[in-house]
Amino acid sequence: MLASLYFSFTQYDMLSNPKWIGLDNYIEMFTSDKRFLTALKVTLLFVLVSVPLKLMFALLVAMIFNVNRKGVTVYRTLYYIPSILGGSVAVAVMWKQLFGSKGAVNSLLGLIGIKGMSWIAGPDFALWTLILLVVWQFGSPMLIFLAGLKQIPTELYEAAKMDGAGAVMRFFRVTLPMLTPIIFFNLVMQTIGGFMTFTQSFLITSGGPMDSTLFYAVYLYETAFTHFHMGYASAMAWVLLLIVGLFTALIFKSSSSWVHYETEGGK
Repeated sequence: MLASLYFSFTQYDMLSNPKWIGLDNYIEMFTSDKRFLTALKVTLLFVLVSVPLKLMFALLVAMIFNVNRKGVTVYRTLYYIPSILGGSVAVAVMWKQLFGSKGAVNSLLGLIGIKGMSWIAGPDFALWTLILLVVWQFGSPMLIFLAGLKQIPTELYEAAKMDGAGAVMRFFRVTLPMLTPIIFFNLVMQTIGGFMTFTQSFLITSGGPMDSTLFYAVYLYETAFTHFHMGYASAMAWVLLLIVGLFTALIFKSSSSWVHYETEGGK
């Protein structure tokens, strides 16, 4: 780790000795490297859209499965499988086939008279196709939400019913406040994971078309292992660490105003 910090201040390509250049790598990132700024913008958009959607779907499905009915365990397992396979080559190939120009999605659209689209071959929809893939992998936060729902005392719902609260009001006054620690945990973990996203873009679009899915991690990998600019890549890695740390700190800072713990006496 310390070696990486040192290399970030050098010009180093693995073929020659590191040459100290001070802050040049960091200055280049924010002043002249347009692909770096594109990767940063794409990654920020990806995180800001995919994380809330993923958590909303996870909570919705968790509430549906928070029942004691025959066969519900099987369905929970089926919904968790995409999270296990999400980063695999097999799923990436499947997604590429589904959303290819002659894939299953366009074929289904053709059956109902809708012209197929360039889901991953065009810059307009490529990023949103990857966002859909990530949102589909909501199994892990869903199981955590489900565990949290199981811990909510039924007495709270009964008291709310006696006060005349309907299903929607019970959700906002009982379920949601009681789940805020779980939401907080999932938000932190999914935000960190979002910034680290690599496999989906690398295997399905390779950062294209026209850099529309150039995630930060993909560009970092390309810089380090395709162009062998290890010094510059090290600087990028440290900038990513600072960005993730900043977002995590902001979430922790804001948590005091919306996360409620039972020990706070219903605060």
